[in-house]
Amino acid sequence: MSLAETLGAARVFDLEQPRFAGAPTHPAHAPGFNYFLHRHHARGAPEARTGASGLVVMPEHSGTHIDALAHQAENMLLHGGVHVDSGVQTSVGFRVLGIDTMAPLVCRGVLLDVAHEQMLPPDHYISRQELEQATAFGGVEVRAGDVVLVRTGYGSLWSDAPQYLHAAGVGPSGSRWLSERGVRAVGADNMAWDVIGPPDPELGFTLPGHVLLLVRAGIPIIENLNLEELAAAKVYEFAFICLPLKMRGATGSPVRPIAIA
Repeated sequence: MSLAETLGAARVFDLEQPRFAGAPTHPAHAPGFNYFLHRHHARGAPEARTGASGLVVMPEHSGTHIDALAHQAENMLLHGGVHVDSGVQTSVGFRVLGIDTMAPLVCRGVLLDVAHEQMLPPDHYISRQELEQATAFGGVEVRAGDVVLVRTGYGSLWSDAPQYLHAAGVGPSGSRWLSERGVRAVGADNMAWDVIGPPDPELGFTLPGHVLLLVRAGIPIIENLNLEELAAAKVYEFAFICLPLKMRGATGSPVRPIAIA
C-alpha cells in the first residue's frame, strides 16, 4: 500500500479545544483568548474585491497549548540548572529554553483513559497506580520516547468554565512514574495537568508535576486537550503530531495536536 493510500485509510483525531472569548482560563493567564475583527467587508470599496482580517489577543498559555521548559523554575533554576537572571529572562522573552527551541513532536502516542465511562471526581489526584491500571485497560505499555495523554473526562466540560477548573489532575506519584519511563511529553484534558490546589505537603509547592516534569526531567506538558473522540473510539495507541509555533523566547505555544490511527 502506498503512503497516500495508508494516510487516506487512517482516521485523524483533532485534539484541540475550540478557542473563544469566555473559554476556561487559568487565573494566572486571564483574560484568555480574545479575537477582534479589525478590517471589515464593506460596501463602497474602490474595487469588487474586499478583505477582512482580525486581531488575536491571548496569553500563550490559553486554550490547547504546550509549555516550554522556560515556563517553570525551581529555586530560580530552569531545566538543566540554568539560573534565571537578566541574561536569560528578558522583557521580550527567554534567551534559552523558549518554545522556539522545541522540535515538532512526531512520535508514538498513548492514551491512558483513567476516567473510562465515568468522569473522575472534582480535584481528584490521579495516582501512579491509576495510570498503571489505565495501561492495562487500554492494553498498552508506556515506552521511552512516547507522548502520553491522560484522560480525566473533563474535556467534555470545556463550555462550563467553573466545573472545568476543578478537573482531576495527575498527582506527584503519577508524574514521577511517567518521568521514570523517559516519555517525550505528556498531556491531559484539564487546565494545568496537576490539580489546581494547595501546595503538595511533601514538595512544598503548588503544581508539583510542573516542577517534576518541566524543570527536573525536561518533559513538556500539553494542556486543555480534547480526548473525548479518541476515547470513544477506544484508540489507545496512535501516531501523534504536535507543532509548537516558533515564537522566539515564549514560554509556551498554542497547538493543534492530532492523533492518527
